Amino acid sequence: MAGSPYSIAATGGGVAAPEGFTSAARHCGIKASALDLALLAADAPAAAAGIFTQNFVKAAPVLLDQAHLAATGGRVRAIVVNSGCANACTGDQGTADAAEMAALTGAALGCPAEQVMVCSTGVIGVNLKMDALRTGIPVAAKTLARGQGLEAAKAIMTTDRGPKEHAVVVTTPAGRFTVGGMAKGAGMIEPNMATMLGFLTTDAAVEPALLRRVLVDVARESFNAITIDGDTSTNDSLFVLASGRSGVTIDEASAEALRAGLKEVALELAMAIVRGGEGVTKVVGVRVHGGATEPAARQVARTIANSLLVKTAIHGADPNWGRILAAAGRAGVPFNPREATVHVGDILLFENGLPHDDKAPLAAEYLKGDTIHITVRLGSGTEEVTVWTCDLSAEYVRINGEYRT
Repeated sequence: MAGSPYSIAATGGGVAAPEGFTSAARHCGIKASALDLALLAADAPAAAAGIFTQNFVKAAPVLLDQAHLAATGGRVRAIVVNSGCANACTGDQGTADAAEMAALTGAALGCPAEQVMVCSTGVIGVNLKMDALRTGIPVAAKTLARGQGLEAAKAIMTTDRGPKEHAVVVTTPAGRFTVGGMAKGAGMIEPNMATMLGFLTTDAAVEPALLRRVLVDVARESFNAITIDGDTSTNDSLFVLASGRSGVTIDEASAEALRAGLKEVALELAMAIVRGGEGVTKVVGVRVHGGATEPAARQVARTIANSLLVKTAIHGADPNWGRILAAAGRAGVPFNPREATVHVGDILLFENGLPHDDKAPLAAEYLKGDTIHITVRLGSGTEEVTVWTCDLSAEYVRINGEYRT
């Protein structure tokens, strides 16, 4: 980043790369054989922030975590995650089970249960196998260590094709700090907050209020800028924890360095979710520019990105610009079609109210690739937004048609 007061370089270690964090992963019996329990712990209570699903149907762990963050003022010692069961729509028993997961983790680490965040992912409407967790959580706590970030990333997967982790070192005039992260998600992805589950860590020192503001900014351009199928999960949660162990203190004046480091990790994880989405064969960037406002441009981009007709056309390498323009037109954002343009890659297919169908063969060939860029100009202003999505394949239908069976 030439000219910036900081620089960013990739490193290894994932979510446990920053100083002051350890992780563990176990197979405790929720799934038949794969890793199904992850534990992320800070050496001492860390500054923390979280953002959660906007779905009115919220899983028990989401409600518990919101209460715990409020009770502690944003101080978290650990996050415990199970995969294979969402613990959503499970009534009073689900509420009790989420609370017990926090209590078990707190007892194993010697901290109050309120300092524990709980996350669950998997099938909705199924009760947790608490006997497995009562055994697995204490064992996982005993195996916490550095260098196990990849195993933790594997343990939180459901239909993910592979683990998603990333870490960077940020060098500033005040010193160096590290940002790490892991995430999971492959279907039911249009977060409207974060992603299905995402976890970011840093060893910078930062107060919870500033940490939350930075997290919201970062999510807007990463996890909130992706969509697989337009479905917002009951369990979507994104956390960031700051241990302060690097000795670098982040305040308002230096917040941009933290924001850049978190965005670097978050965007890598978000793009990995799109690349590894259920049935995905093509990654698609939908860029809308010339919006009157940023929210207006984002609404148009998101509508195009979620259009089943657009997604299936891309899967079939059909340069159907009419589907793209029609999706833009139903986004609820006024614009003049005679001032609009549609590009597929660098190929102009629609301009000022008229098609360029002579370019269709070139566009069809371009659409055979695995990374596609669509650009729509609205001609209403100067705002620009990019949302990342994917094609829609028969494999997506097969996976979700058989999800519970």
